[in-house]
Amino acid sequence: MIPGSAVYHVVEAMAPLYTAAVLGYASVRWLKAFSDEQCAGINHFVALYAVPVLIFHMVSTNDPYHMNERLIAADTLQKAIMLLALTAWAFWSHFRGRRGGGKDGASASPIKWVVTNFSVASLPNTIIMGVPLLDGMYGSVSGGLMKQIVVMQFCIWYNVVIFLYEFMAARDSSAKISPVSVAAAAAENRDRIGENGGSIRAEGSQHQVVVNIEITEVAAAAAASPTAPDSAAEEAAAAAVAKEMTADADANNNKVAGEAPAQQVPPVMHIVWMAVKKLLQIPNTYASFLGLIWSLMAFKIGFSMPKIVDDSLFIIYTTAVGLSMFASGTFIARQSRFVPCGYTIASLSMVLKFLIGPVLMLLVSLAIGMHGTLLHIAVVQAALPLAVTSFVYAEEYKVHADIMSTGVILGIFISLPVTIVYYILLGL
Repeated sequence: MIPGSAVYHVVEAMAPLYTAAVLGYASVRWLKAFSDEQCAGINHFVALYAVPVLIFHMVSTNDPYHMNERLIAADTLQKAIMLLALTAWAFWSHFRGRRGGGKDGASASPIKWVVTNFSVASLPNTIIMGVPLLDGMYGSVSGGLMKQIVVMQFCIWYNVVIFLYEFMAARDSSAKISPVSVAAAAAENRDRIGENGGSIRAEGSQHQVVVNIEITEVAAAAAASPTAPDSAAEEAAAAAVAKEMTADADANNNKVAGEAPAQQVPPVMHIVWMAVKKLLQIPNTYASFLGLIWSLMAFKIGFSMPKIVDDSLFIIYTTAVGLSMFASGTFIARQSRFVPCGYTIASLSMVLKFLIGPVLMLLVSLAIGMHGTLLHIAVVQAALPLAVTSFVYAEEYKVHADIMSTGVILGIFISLPVTIVYYILLGL
């Protein structure tokens, strides 16, 4: 039977985190101490400096040559199985929706649901909440194991998520005409109308104008041109030409779409290159890889970080946990609804986060022969709330940010009792 003192140690480790979150909430909702711009500044500092330095510290101090192979295998299998299962489900729903003529959000964008559900189920808040929580449950041994999961999470799985986000962004942008192209086409059309009194007809093959550009925009552009016709007859002719231009563009676009739909999708290597460039711009990503490079050299050769550098980093990364929870509190206070995505989706997200994810981790851990404290740590860390980083990426790419914010908000409050329940059940 689990002694009551052990449960108290868990509460003792988590209470400071909740204190920081409640302080952030009260500072914005009741005290009005911070404006939206100031809250954004706090978040900016956390995202650019505090959390990346904390990631670098944890990854660089992890010995990559003595990692627990079973824990890494269980964590990798859980995430890989979840990703494959969600992908199969999403595309099955997508093709079933297309076959039935449905145009709902789930069938129209399966990759969005894959990324969202995978993040909710498989990317826990290991650094901010996992380390102090599991330290209270299982002692200091859990800290080293959490570092190993952090290494895998930030060096591999978040990069997979960002790649999928970039894939969707590249795919969506290929179906839209760029503002520069629209402006150039409109300017050339204005010049041709002005020079020829509206008698020259724009060729659809020369101007790939999309169908959804309204005729009013073309007519307005022609009227605003310095060389636009002055007489009523010329204005009527210009309007007629604009109407004919739009009709030709519609026919040409329909023809192009029918003959070469594959041209709307950019090449795979182009998408990969865009994803790589984005990865290189994200502080968390290069912090994890720099930490990995340092650890590979340091633990191979046997040298340590100079004290002056280590102390400098210490001042910054010790602020990461408290400020991250404080920023989470300010974010909750600035929401119009406590559950932005609605209670139905929120409930499904919580089932995915706190039931399906941990149960899958339990099954794969048992399958590879894990037992004892190691098994308990693997399952409990899978039941941690959604990482704040997942919400940051969802907000940046505008993909189900309301669901991610709900996962962060509710997860902060639900995680403590849920993890205690898992702690007790696993100890029976």
